[in-house]
Amino acid sequence: MQYVITCPRLVDTCITLPASKSISNRALIIHALTEGGRMPENLSDCDDTEVIIRGLAGQSDIIDIKAAGTAMRFMTAYLSVTEGEHTITGTERMKHRPIAILVDALRYLGADIKYIGEEGYPPLHIRGRQLEGGRLEIPGNVSSQYISALLLIAPVLTKGLELQLTGNIISRPYIDLTLHLMHEFGVSAEWTDIDTISVKPQPYQQRKYTIESDWSAASYWYEILALTEELGSKFNLQGLKDGSRQGDSSVRYIFSLLGIKTGFVDNGSDKLSEAALTRHSCMLNRMDYDFTNQPDLAQTLIAVCPILGIPFHFTGLRTLKIKETDRIEAMKTEMEKLGYILHETDGSELSWDGERCEPMKQPVIDTYEDHRMAMSFAPLAIKLGEIRINNPEVVSKSYPHYWDDLRKAGFHIEQRD
Repeated sequence: MQYVITCPRLVDTCITLPASKSISNRALIIHALTEGGRMPENLSDCDDTEVIIRGLAGQSDIIDIKAAGTAMRFMTAYLSVTEGEHTITGTERMKHRPIAILVDALRYLGADIKYIGEEGYPPLHIRGRQLEGGRLEIPGNVSSQYISALLLIAPVLTKGLELQLTGNIISRPYIDLTLHLMHEFGVSAEWTDIDTISVKPQPYQQRKYTIESDWSAASYWYEILALTEELGSKFNLQGLKDGSRQGDSSVRYIFSLLGIKTGFVDNGSDKLSEAALTRHSCMLNRMDYDFTNQPDLAQTLIAVCPILGIPFHFTGLRTLKIKETDRIEAMKTEMEKLGYILHETDGSELSWDGERCEPMKQPVIDTYEDHRMAMSFAPLAIKLGEIRINNPEVVSKSYPHYWDDLRKAGFHIEQRD
């Protein structure tokens, strides 16, 4: 399937963003480890959250998490401390995404995990049981999801967990988000040193909890407004929380450099919070940014800056190579179709110095089974007149009603088979 997307002249709308899948997925694991309690409210309806819900339901000994990396990491840790035997698997791409660091850490704590196929990669066979816990070292410069997976199960370990992160610590906001969720459910989990987190054995507490909207999803609306030529264009995004613990809430500060200002509307304590975005002039001549703590925002900025004629140098991108696809290579390939030559350095940096090439006459963007490829390229229709995207259904991984929201904002989307 292919979508052909054309844009409206003026964007002025109100969008209800999806619930945060990062918070939803953490809250679901915590709920499963809590004795009783209410299911979290306003859970994300994306694929990544749905596979966790199905996996936790325990209706099958084989748990297929499809392409959900978060689900693979979180469920591997959860199943290790939960009585029973399970096989956890996923898509072909998932079977080539490394998980050895997490498996080694869990085995060190006493977990019974075996590789079914290639050593170091899913699928896994897990025989769950009570684990003691104790002191553990793990590299801090790998996916923060490994660290969060260990932290989420730490309170149910007999001796708790003292987790030391070695080397550079990346994606720290995602670790802090996990600690915040643990605090919200009554658990004491603290940084006790610059590189060490301590969690004592203790039960999670029951409570009512409502999931806030997703700041990662908001980034595509910031992109849309940055691409809009009409100064004064505006729209409101419902459900975003001012002072959010989501690392990607920094998108409001990054896009302020591109002329997008963010205010918050007070709708009363019983209603959704609301962010008001407005378009102002942009005087930025170049952008340099380290995405170590917000890697999921990188594709949005990589796509928008060249289209706006803004050279960039982005660092902290190493984890992009082990996501749903090699996102660095994918962005280089697809931007070249549009006439922009990006340069990669050391597998962790990407830059554009203004170099152009002849664009394809009718480029079609491939999505590589990666939801963020589709969502970061679609707004470019504003500057390009139209854009064509293959396999647009991949957005269901994190933002199932993305295309419906674009239509609400005035975009025309034609489906072609």
